[in-house]
Amino acid sequence: MRAFIFPGQGSQAVGMGTALTAASGAAREVFEEVDDALGEKLSRIMAEGPEETLTLTANAQPAIMANSIAVLRVMQREGGFSLADKGDFVAGHSLGEYSALCAAEAFGLGEAAKLLRLRGEAMQAAVPVGVGAMAALLGADIEKAGRIAEAAAEGQVCTVANDNDPTQVVISGHREAIERAVAMAKDMGAKRGVLLPVSAPFHCPLMQPAADAMAAALADAAIQAPLLPVYANVTAAPVADADTIRGLLVDQVTGMVRWRESVAAMAAAGVTEFVELGGKVLTGMVKRIAPDATATSVTSMDDIEALMKSL
Repeated sequence: MRAFIFPGQGSQAVGMGTALTAASGAAREVFEEVDDALGEKLSRIMAEGPEETLTLTANAQPAIMANSIAVLRVMQREGGFSLADKGDFVAGHSLGEYSALCAAEAFGLGEAAKLLRLRGEAMQAAVPVGVGAMAALLGADIEKAGRIAEAAAEGQVCTVANDNDPTQVVISGHREAIERAVAMAKDMGAKRGVLLPVSAPFHCPLMQPAADAMAAALADAAIQAPLLPVYANVTAAPVADADTIRGLLVDQVTGMVRWRESVAAMAAAGVTEFVELGGKVLTGMVKRIAPDATATSVTSMDDIEALMKSL
């Protein structure tokens, strides 16, 4: 069995998509459709930067999704690829869940771009800059990270945001609490804590205003049953019902990204091959979670050609 997986924030880079655009009209059409949906040239920011503009949450989220879908569309156009024929499940990390749902035709590309633009803006607006923070606890599993977060909270928000793999868990909350967690991480059994260069504390209760904004937007969004079951971040379980998907995407804004559990559940369900479209970060995580499975990153025309030969 095979799962197609889609990366989250942090996978953006200036120049993303430019080689695909030069090589394939299918990729060009994706970026043009996203530009039209947003009413601005996001593709130019992706191609030329500046980096600080691309890294803004409201730009990075639709950009990463567009890049992933461009890879998929090239596979479909140039290689006659069918997701329904070649895949059994899809999943994505945080914003990547929108890419997965778009890939599985639960909603259209323009709809996905608009939702992610709104999601990025709402997440940024939910907490004033400087009030929140996130940190990666390296060499810590979920239990250890939970203990560190609890000890550091001292009445503030400090919770596990991303259970990425057995060696890396991300925490999120009030900046002072996150800084306390980083300071005590080593003494409490982690290798170290590292503050992350993010502009807001994602996937924690401080994001409730953004969850409310997404609830309103998703209530009006046209969502249909996906071609393949999607493993949802907040449940680490497959979902195929449109209304359930709607609710889970709202919960995801404040909820923990259960990526380690999602990959483990897909492996337990029989997935032996994971293919990451448009990024490389998840491929490394998969290898640490499910070492018996194969994990492949597909970002370039060469990658696409190699994959098409193997399918």
